[in-house]
Amino acid sequence: MDMAQHLSETELSARILRHAVPKMSELNIPVTPNNYSVWYEYYLGINLDLKRAIDGLLANEVSFTATVCEGLFTTYIQQHSPEVMENVQIETQLLINQLLAKIAGMSQGNVKFSSTLKAFDKALKSNPSSEVLQQLVDDITTELDGIIDANIAMDKSLNTINQEVSALKAEMSDLRSVVMTDQLTSLNNRRAFDEEVISHIDTFNQKEFESSLLVVDIDHFKKFNDVHGHLIGDKVLTYVAQALKQSVKGDDFVARYGGEEFVILLPNTGIDEAKIVANNLRQKIAKRNLTIGKEKKLPLGNITVSVGCASLKYKDNKDSYFIRADEALYRAKSAGRNCVMVESESN
Repeated sequence: MDMAQHLSETELSARILRHAVPKMSELNIPVTPNNYSVWYEYYLGINLDLKRAIDGLLANEVSFTATVCEGLFTTYIQQHSPEVMENVQIETQLLINQLLAKIAGMSQGNVKFSSTLKAFDKALKSNPSSEVLQQLVDDITTELDGIIDANIAMDKSLNTINQEVSALKAEMSDLRSVVMTDQLTSLNNRRAFDEEVISHIDTFNQKEFESSLLVVDIDHFKKFNDVHGHLIGDKVLTYVAQALKQSVKGDDFVARYGGEEFVILLPNTGIDEAKIVANNLRQKIAKRNLTIGKEKKLPLGNITVSVGCASLKYKDNKDSYFIRADEALYRAKSAGRNCVMVESESN
């Protein structure tokens, strides 16, 4: 929905308000400044990546939890997440400070109790009167009761802090999942791929295993958007994403790199085997005829992909590794599409 045309700034803001707030209420999303900025952009219709992400979440009936909302704001409004992670760090530091304060309090109580015991021992050696002895016993009892109460309070505090730490860990895990996931296709996103390929290269350098990279691009994708609109384009992206996801196995790693381009890391896979995998993927995707519409089904025809393959080499970094596979993809496109090319080779 693009409301930005033919409206004044005031009219536009008012109209978006009338759409955004009821929708947020329907989805149980608190109307905070960050959340509202997400839905303002959504109804403004200019931020297409945000719109596709939210449309994908709505289509898959995903709950708009606080973590999901924060992830949308971070990924599509801020474009980065240092502030979010800074808040998590602050929360963690507060928990640590609470725990240290409790431990310090216990230590002080133990020191005081130790002093009382030393005084008691010294008094006993001086043959105290019954009145003094009684007072010492009363003092020890009081101190001991205090230690017991402090231990009980400490146990409760530790339990509370433990629950808060567990909740924080879950929140950080959810946040990372959102930040590392492409919201439309539910695949890993480019940020996740960048992290994975760096780790992948480190392991390769240590263990000297074979590794290959596939770069997959949907052929003639622009025409789906131009002829049928972005929602149909999203359907094509989702179809290809699911086909790739269902075809990988074990330690294979698939991600949406951006737009209509996907990447697949194949550990323990040489270039010849990677080419076989790529052709199998290409043929599987091309077999299905997609249609749109529930009653009058409009055929979209066969969806095809082109694939570039490269094998990991010593001294490679994530950029050089990707560039070789991407150059092979470019040659596959130039060769007529719906084919597989291997670095420096012909199909």
